[in-house]
Amino acid sequence: MEKVLRMASNRGVVMFSKSQCCMCYSVKILFNDLGVNLMVHELDHDPEGREMERALMRMGCSSAVPAVFIGGKLVGSTNEVMALHLGGGLIPLIRPYQVMS
Repeated sequence: MEKVLRMASNRGVVMFSKSQCCMCYSVKILFNDLGVNLMVHELDHDPEGREMERALMRMGCSSAVPAVFIGGKLVGSTNEVMALHLGGGLIPLIRPYQVMS
């Protein structure tokens, strides 16, 4: 769990993902469209990926991926991110991490 927390706090917006996950892809596209420089950790490309998945589940993720952290705090998976966005709560959270174009 320490490694997950350390990786989650290295950047403003961090997502734990799997390369073939369609929900992960959707969340990546959302953040890209919102101008966020997202740090993505592909668990299926990491030798410790399975252990990190278990740690994410213990931290309260409804599903191991995608798991999104903003400002080092767990936001959640696709449902939580989309609900925040639709409710207007996501933009204020990511504003400090948006790339100016």
